[in-house]
Amino acid sequence: MISPRAIEPGRTESSSPQHVWYASYGSNTYLGRLAYYITGGHHPGTARTYPGCRDRRLPERSVPVELDGVLYFATESAVWTGGRAFYDPDADGRVLARAHLVTAQQFSDIAAQEMYRQPGNELDLTGVLRHGRAVLGEGRYETLVCPGTLDGAPVLTFTAPWPVADAELNSPSAAYLAFLARGLLEAGAWDAAAVAAYLAGCPGAAGHWTAQDIRHLMTAPGAP
Repeated sequence: MISPRAIEPGRTESSSPQHVWYASYGSNTYLGRLAYYITGGHHPGTARTYPGCRDRRLPERSVPVELDGVLYFATESAVWTGGRAFYDPDADGRVLARAHLVTAQQFSDIAAQEMYRQPGNELDLTGVLRHGRAVLGEGRYETLVCPGTLDGAPVLTFTAPWPVADAELNSPSAAYLAFLARGLLEAGAWDAAAVAAYLAGCPGAAGHWTAQDIRHLMTAPGAP
């Protein structure tokens, strides 16, 4: 096992960094899943085809991190059915995540696809890098968050504009949870028991999925 990398609080001095850490807390913790956002294509078992990034190189590095806040499941995913993962950075808790080192352009294209926009335009990162948060729209994944820096590069992610207290929680599907669980396990900082207990306690999953259920998803035939 390896230790999660520590995110340094504060802001980067650059307003236009070449590289950023994309902190994934959902299914993109799993590199095989993230690859479709980068290289494009149709993910088996889903109804969506991804255009991919303009720069199709996979992340230079991927490291485990922990974020202050809470992971919760809400809305209804058109890809997976069931709730999507969202991040509330203001809630009390701990979020297990995986930071992928990508170019700022790649982050823009990944975020665009999560926002159901066409990739190809650069996001204006000035606001999120200066203030730690920037709301680009009212939809899901249209709020950018910068919890700090890692190795001098900003850590960025995206989430919904509403906090967990205002969310209409919705239990995630088995397929979605399996990708998330396997991605966190792949990160190498947490064992299967820790990952399963963590996910089973997240709002939206709690009361619907037990740690034992999630352990089974990690090892079931056809698991990612």
